[in-house]
Amino acid sequence: MSKTASKPDESDATSLDVDGVPRIGRSMTRMRLMTGRRLIGRLAIQSVAPGLELSHLDVLDAIRRAQPAGEVTVGAIAEMLRIDPSRASRVVADMVGRDVLRREASQADARRIIVVMTPLGQRLLSEIKAQKLSIVSEIVADWPKEDVDAFAALFERFIGGYEKVFLSRDKDMPG
Repeated sequence: MSKTASKPDESDATSLDVDGVPRIGRSMTRMRLMTGRRLIGRLAIQSVAPGLELSHLDVLDAIRRAQPAGEVTVGAIAEMLRIDPSRASRVVADMVGRDVLRREASQADARRIIVVMTPLGQRLLSEIKAQKLSIVSEIVADWPKEDVDAFAALFERFIGGYEKVFLSRDKDMPG
């Protein structure tokens, strides 16, 4: 075997185990696999609203994120979740039937229908937040406070950069 084939090229940062960027990439993959199982959402549904689906949680989260900008419509939900408006309408209708959401006339334009959370929807979001904080607290329970604070700051910075890169490239991606 040639020397080049047996030893990673030191100029190729992705081949070095000690380099932080590949370690971050591997950790992101592991985290994506774990979050892909949607443990937190499943626990929240189980404890607050058995029978709901994970797609219902996605809609609740979209409404939570969109509310600061104003009234939330089915079209806005569809756009945020990158799903067909008819699919969003069916999910919202199901959630209205389960008393998780309700439809109301817009205060700005009575011809327009908006979607708002019911107390059950708000309770479900609160439970998701509580489950998430409980799991994160358990993970860092044996970390020194300084490490938790440093990780929080660095992780926020990383996610901010991730969002910035994604948003700058997303406009070029097919919807």
